[in-house]
Amino acid sequence: MSRVVGTLHANLVFGRRVRILADHLVSLIPENCRILDVGCGDGTIDSLIMQRRPDVAIEGIDVLVRPRAHIPVKPFDGSAIPYPDGSFDVAMFIDVLHHTENPLVLLREAARVAKIVLIKDHFREGFLSNATLRFMDWVGNAHHGVVLPYNYWSKAQWEQGFSRLNLRIMRIENSLGLYPVPASWLFDRGLHFVAVLQTSSNHPSAIGAASSTESNKT
Repeated sequence: MSRVVGTLHANLVFGRRVRILADHLVSLIPENCRILDVGCGDGTIDSLIMQRRPDVAIEGIDVLVRPRAHIPVKPFDGSAIPYPDGSFDVAMFIDVLHHTENPLVLLREAARVAKIVLIKDHFREGFLSNATLRFMDWVGNAHHGVVLPYNYWSKAQWEQGFSRLNLRIMRIENSLGLYPVPASWLFDRGLHFVAVLQTSSNHPSAIGAASSTESNKT
């Protein structure tokens, strides 16, 4: 059943989602930077970003290395990022942290290896948000054999986590428009966000226009 649903998702949803996410991300990534995509999957979004932004270089790590990835990918254990301190300008998590038991473990590692942390994840806010997010997660990932702990955080949990790690919120967007009407009425509704975070060792000028535009989180 998950394979059938996964095929439908790939044909009807995945292409639009990655294009729109890439559009959001290219406008947030600093110039001439080296990026580590943590939990990169097959690197489809990364390849779209590099087509739009030839000034950046992206490599990935993942616990499950796909046989035909679009970027160089190294395996890792899901907890420790296998690079020295300050190896990258940006560490990026695209719908990865809610697949972990404790997002702070990888966020702490990201803050160690990069100046900027870029996150796309979910806000568990509003009526039936948890059930909706679980459904989306299962449809998009079960057929790949991805572990699904369904660990969605509320706005308060994200803010507390960022504060504990001294990660400064430079920008948050949560009107991403990933789904067309009428699907957006159910599957968008503030459940998705992109955040740009500055690590304690970085300077605000690295982000360009760093106005914070907060809304709901999870």
